[in-house]
Amino acid sequence: MIHPTLRPCFYLPLALLGTATSQAAPIQLPTQTVLGASDDTHELTLPLARSTLFLDQQPATSLGANLSESLQRVPGLLALNRQNYAQDVQISSRGFGARAQFGVRGVRLLQDGIPLTMPDGQGQPGLFDLDNLYRIEVLRGPLSSLYGNASGGIIQGFSSEGSYFPTLENRSAVGSDGLWRSRFKYGAQHGDLNVAANLSRLETDGYRDHSDTRRDMANLRLGWDIDDASSLTLLFNALDQPDTQDPLGLTAAALDADRQQAVAQAELFDTRKSIRHQQLGANYQRRLANDDEITVMVYGGERDVQQFLAFTGNSLYSGGGVIELDRRFGGSELGWQRDTELFNLPVTLAAGLSWDYQGEGRKGFVNQFGRKGNLQRDEFNRVESREAYLISTWQLAPRWSLTAGARYSKVKFDSDDSYFTDGQDDSGSVRYDQTSPALGLSYQWTPEISLYGAIGKGFETPTFQELAYRPSGSGLNFDLQPSKADNAEVGFKLRRAQTQVDVALFYTRVDDEIVTGEPQLNTDRSTYANAGKSTRQGIELSIQQQLSNSLSGYLAYTWLDARFDRYQSSTGDDLAGNRLPGVPRHSLYAELAWQPTDGFSTALEMQSLSQRYANDTNSADAPGYAAFNWRASYRQQLGHWQLEPFARIDNLTDREYIGSLIVNGAGTRYYEPAPERNWLLGVAVQYRWQ
Repeated sequence: MIHPTLRPCFYLPLALLGTATSQAAPIQLPTQTVLGASDDTHELTLPLARSTLFLDQQPATSLGANLSESLQRVPGLLALNRQNYAQDVQISSRGFGARAQFGVRGVRLLQDGIPLTMPDGQGQPGLFDLDNLYRIEVLRGPLSSLYGNASGGIIQGFSSEGSYFPTLENRSAVGSDGLWRSRFKYGAQHGDLNVAANLSRLETDGYRDHSDTRRDMANLRLGWDIDDASSLTLLFNALDQPDTQDPLGLTAAALDADRQQAVAQAELFDTRKSIRHQQLGANYQRRLANDDEITVMVYGGERDVQQFLAFTGNSLYSGGGVIELDRRFGGSELGWQRDTELFNLPVTLAAGLSWDYQGEGRKGFVNQFGRKGNLQRDEFNRVESREAYLISTWQLAPRWSLTAGARYSKVKFDSDDSYFTDGQDDSGSVRYDQTSPALGLSYQWTPEISLYGAIGKGFETPTFQELAYRPSGSGLNFDLQPSKADNAEVGFKLRRAQTQVDVALFYTRVDDEIVTGEPQLNTDRSTYANAGKSTRQGIELSIQQQLSNSLSGYLAYTWLDARFDRYQSSTGDDLAGNRLPGVPRHSLYAELAWQPTDGFSTALEMQSLSQRYANDTNSADAPGYAAFNWRASYRQQLGHWQLEPFARIDNLTDREYIGSLIVNGAGTRYYEPAPERNWLLGVAVQYRWQ
């Protein structure tokens, strides 16, 4: 049954569907268009760091199941496969989000204009429809704050339309550790209706013990051009991931003894997570007679989670060792855009209103060594976000352009406690208000070179998961405050036929940095607190070079110095000057690709990270490493058929290294090791009717 608050989110798309008559145009919300989220010629003059990955131009040599496969080549961004599907990919941008022990924090996720980040700021990268994305854009810098509750940047995916002629494709792969994935994809133009749909299943035993996973996904995109001035796109996504085992992080001693083991608590309490997620969204666009463009976006869905943690949770205020979340969510955005003149200067204006809602029933039960026991917590939590934005891009002179904007956000958290056995009513609410202004100036030095500078303010609210527990006692931790960031950036861009260069220098000062606090009393559950101040400064560099007709090279390098300026821990230790945990000082991705013919391609990849600290005290760390990977594929057309076998070997030198860290992990269980040398073999088979 649809939650009453969400009914308009479902009824409006269905009402709009009744008017649709032809193929859909690419989805562009006004905010995204002004900030360059389109295949346009103005990217060179945008005053922000922007990386664009065209997935349809990349050989099919990866599993296609994890966002980290593509994002590892983006400077400033850390996208790590945790080898743990119970906790998803770990993503941080310029240090924001590195503390996240699951999901994504500090980086906003969107697909086709529809948020994959909840209004409290928690994002789910596993929801991206990677099988149908043709483009991923990553925005970093001060102007990304115009998207709302995120300080690190934006990751947005854009789906491709189905092919004109009916096309059916299967792509299957097998690999190390019992890995298997198969995907069926269909696309076609049926009269006025464009269809793109896919189904996939992934199964793996996992690199470590107690890591069995099965993940099923279904995605559907329907598009129409209603007439010459309007279009509509409808998207549906579903995920089913039952009983995904969680091996937990390893201590240093356990890592030395057996890097593939699961800790004893994982087996004892049968730690695991089950997820069911369904989401429906619609985008409607119309160009008016005066060339104004109106956009209406609505979405809604439900997400059910059951998670077994590594403790009983039977003490008075612990809230249980089995967590059940029953979430209903939805939202809408109304946007307007106009190209006009003000003060005799060409200007693009965009404005909009957005509303997002998340209602979640949270229950906690005793974990009776892998079985659900007595009720320990029962509450209903709501978060509602209301936002308004205004953005303008001015052409001040033939070579000068100015982008300025502001976004006002009001985020309210409410909790209704229904568990009174502990003798307390822990109901309560808190509201956060923030205005995020940003300003950027770009100078096009030559037709191929531009320089820019930008400043802005960003903010990041706590998520409900971070508010959920106090170090002692029960109820939400309403003392936790949002972090606020002052951002500055200057950059250089070069675009030539054979060469593309991007350089960005950035500085960020954060007040009330949200950090992992002390574990909850009598449990291993993390709580969160505000540190004093922190600073991030660094350089991002990317170079793409066509070396010859068949040989190309790519390099992405980041130097990042991220430190606490003022921070006294809960134990009274002065941590000022310490490095932010989980953030490497140096990161490098390099690639040399060879494509001697239209069908065959191969490449050598290298990814390197320097030392990363595992906790705020900097007393534990993961050493730096460099890992090399190889890939190859061969595409052949045989009439209506297309075959593409592919292979890859990761970690060619069979090096032992730490893939990801659980920052400030309970019980010093910080380490999530990466596999030694591992392989993947697969084939894509396509048939097209024409």
